[in-house]
Amino acid sequence: MASLQDIKGRIKSIDSTKQITNAMNLVATAKLTKSKEAAIKSRPFFLKMQETIRSIAHQAGPVNLPLMKGNQSSKKAYIVLASDRGLAGGYNSNICKLVIKDIQNKEDAQIIAVGKKSRDNFKTKGYNIVKEMVGMSERPTYKHAKELADYITEIFSKGEVGEVYLAYTAFKSTLQQEPTMIRLLPLELEEIKEVSTNDIPDMLVYEPSTEEVLKYVVPRYLADVTFGGLVEASASEQGARMTAMDSATDNAEEMIQKLDIVYNRARQAAITQELTEIVSGAEALG
Repeated sequence: MASLQDIKGRIKSIDSTKQITNAMNLVATAKLTKSKEAAIKSRPFFLKMQETIRSIAHQAGPVNLPLMKGNQSSKKAYIVLASDRGLAGGYNSNICKLVIKDIQNKEDAQIIAVGKKSRDNFKTKGYNIVKEMVGMSERPTYKHAKELADYITEIFSKGEVGEVYLAYTAFKSTLQQEPTMIRLLPLELEEIKEVSTNDIPDMLVYEPSTEEVLKYVVPRYLADVTFGGLVEASASEQGARMTAMDSATDNAEEMIQKLDIVYNRARQAAITQELTEIVSGAEALG
């Protein structure tokens, strides 16, 4: 059995860890409130943007835009949104596993890593990282989304990749975050057209033409969708970290309670042993 001093030292060590995890839980809770508020506020804008795209798509005939046509490239690009810091449970590993599961040929995959954990995960596994953005996973801005959208538009237009996907963790609730992957390019109007005609504004006319309007709106739409993914991922990261730290704090408290019992038993055994020795010594002298 471990000595009383060893047990007491372990209790002290676990208690220090519990204080750290509890502090991180409080910080994550505060950040989650802000991130969740940002995600909720941004959703109406994205829904309206999607409604606009649907409206244009409903009236559009055959269009000839590079971003809506496939090319000959067999390569796929993946924007993978993860965090810059760990201690978030399975948040980072789950989104990386989702992307790796979709990749059929490592040589044809190009990774656009957002967050240090995304970069490190794919770099360790030997994937080709063509672009990385770190230090902004908790505070994404529209500027970051625009940079990503411009980059994927450029490599797709040049024929360097044939498809572009966005992998992020959708925020469902504080306790539930869902790894999600959507295709950004090529943009399929048929996928967006699946709405009822009641959602379409009456008799809209687009000038100079529907195709010209789409040429302007589609790149903006890509940036909007990317920003939506960044905001959702930020809220999911804080929710996952809060849950993980809350669980770690509870586990530490449980370990301390068990060690307190072990410590008290060992202390009682030591006292009993001392009393036995005193009684035995007194009887020997008597």
